[in-house]
Amino acid sequence: MKILDLKLKNYRNCKNIEIDLNSKKILIIGKNAQGKTNILESIYFLSTLKSQRTTNLLDLINFNETKTEIKANVEKNTQIELDFSYDREKKREIKVNRLKTRPKEFKNVLKTVLFSIQDLLLLRGTPQDRRDWLDVAISQIYPAYDDRLSKYNKIRIQKNNFLKDYSQNDILFEVYNEQLTILGSNIIYLRKKFLKEIEKIAQEKHFTISGDEKLTILYNCSFLGEEEIEIEEISKRFQQKLQERKKEEIQRGQALVGPHRDDIIFYINGEDGTKFASQGQQRTIVLSLKLAELDIIVHKTGEPPILLLDDVLAELDDIRQNYLLTTINETTQTIITSVDTLLFDKSFLQDVKIVKIENGTIL
Repeated sequence: MKILDLKLKNYRNCKNIEIDLNSKKILIIGKNAQGKTNILESIYFLSTLKSQRTTNLLDLINFNETKTEIKANVEKNTQIELDFSYDREKKREIKVNRLKTRPKEFKNVLKTVLFSIQDLLLLRGTPQDRRDWLDVAISQIYPAYDDRLSKYNKIRIQKNNFLKDYSQNDILFEVYNEQLTILGSNIIYLRKKFLKEIEKIAQEKHFTISGDEKLTILYNCSFLGEEEIEIEEISKRFQQKLQERKKEEIQRGQALVGPHRDDIIFYINGEDGTKFASQGQQRTIVLSLKLAELDIIVHKTGEPPILLLDDVLAELDDIRQNYLLTTINETTQTIITSVDTLLFDKSFLQDVKIVKIENGTIL
């Protein structure tokens, strides 16, 4: 899989740019706030229809304009054209090969793994940050997952609104709980399944970088332990927990049980990494996770995703930089942003396409 070119129109500070990306390694050079991250964000957006920097899509539109557009040609078994547009009236249009399509089909074309400075805060961030990372990673290999998550959140919001104005309607209460149990159990099952898969790969990479540390990953759910169980048992325990906390949910006016309250805990040699890991250990965990994501997508889809490295190399020491750059498979298209070329040795730069950007314009 390879992205051949990219066109941005009124995308943040990129007013009108075209970039030839037909290379295995691309290095985008520019000072801070010139548009490097915007380019990577737009590519990531084409694979997920989400931004890693905002939940408000209006932020993607240039301040002085009414509409933004992203266009790209992707090479898989054949060449596929992707088109996305969004205007200030919140009208979205997505096309594959110039034909309107559904989000599920659109997101299935392009796969990416994004590694940014923001990801380095994964362990120190909130449970929501870790859930967001996990959900995006799963969606890349299980396209239906995103739909289930969206439906779950809609029903959860409906239940919250119902609880805020509770009218002792137990029938409606049970309807919400039944729907949340069905969708939520499926979400939890897939999360646990994915974490078990990624843990195995990340453990090997983490051990190689650290030398002697063992990484383990726990899905922290209020009504489940560490054991592997089937979806039916998850559903049963989910339902029991909902009944136990029914009065509390009514009192507090919100849904208190489900995957929207869960967390992911990373352990290093049995110690909680979210509490005790050093900065270097945190970086090793995240680096291992990102490279494991890459391997899982290849294994599940048969094609390497595009690896997007956003100013992250400057935050890694020489050992981690070297491990990252030397373990990237030659079949993986890698797009890197950096303020200059000083972080890269001459041998790496020999076959790299260098793109320079200034004030949202390709030089």
